[in-house]
Amino acid sequence: MAALGWLTPRRRSATARSVLAGEASAEAARKSSQELEELAEAAAPEEPSEPEFPVAGDDKAAAFFDLDNTVMQGAAIFHFGRGLYKRKFFERQELARFAWQQAWFRLAGVEDPEHMQDARDSALSIVKGHRVAELMSIGEEIYDEYMAERIWPGTRALAQAHLDAGQKVWLVTAAPVEIATVIARRLGLTGALGTVAESIGGVYTGKLVGEPLHGPAKAEAVRALSAAEGLDLARCAAYSDSHNDIPMLSLVGHPYAINPDAKLRKHARERDWRLRDYRTGRKAAKVGIPAAAGVGALAGGAAAAIALHRRRH
Repeated sequence: MAALGWLTPRRRSATARSVLAGEASAEAARKSSQELEELAEAAAPEEPSEPEFPVAGDDKAAAFFDLDNTVMQGAAIFHFGRGLYKRKFFERQELARFAWQQAWFRLAGVEDPEHMQDARDSALSIVKGHRVAELMSIGEEIYDEYMAERIWPGTRALAQAHLDAGQKVWLVTAAPVEIATVIARRLGLTGALGTVAESIGGVYTGKLVGEPLHGPAKAEAVRALSAAEGLDLARCAAYSDSHNDIPMLSLVGHPYAINPDAKLRKHARERDWRLRDYRTGRKAAKVGIPAAAGVGALAGGAAAAIALHRRRH
């Protein structure tokens, strides 16, 4: 019988047979799972995808951006005041006033109508008697000195997305329209809506035309521009940090709260508006010493400038 052993099929070891069975089972499971997935995908209804925004080629849409603390950190009028002081447009007492206003703005993180009006009154008295062309030229220099480095990259990217989609992008601000126009041009935007200061023969009179472009006035400006441009507000977008701009944000079909103050954040959440926050902290009280130190540095810098001015004179 031993001689006939070569006629009997040699048995695999138990281990080898287990491996073979396992491999076969795994392969069958993989194939059946793949077949089930294909069947499920064929049977399941397609989920509606969120439409891309901004919509490329939509010439009935545009974007409106608030400036202060939305596109740029701080208030444009305060940075402009610093530049004018550097060029000896006003005395050191006004520098301290501008420095305090800017420090308050950064600390509070919101637009207070009384503070903003005070700043505008100061600016109007300072530019009275100067030529519009002169202030526009100086504005270009001040942008490079104080404003360019304070542009929020995140908000700048949002504006660029609208431009890339072939849409117009406008700044809407209570800052003087000359300053806003300079900033818009330097950022490659379409243009700017801003507060208009009266001028006669190209010279500032120290008065406003109408009222500052603030709150409801912004909404009216956007409405008027949209009508003139043939825009559909339901397809437009607006961006702001302040609850004062709720009238403007409510006009459009795509409102965004950018670096929002507490009231705007609450309002936006209640209405499911989109929010974006590009700050390292929302308020000095929340970020603690670093933010407070920043305000202190600003005030200290103003004090140092005044002290230097006194020594020179």
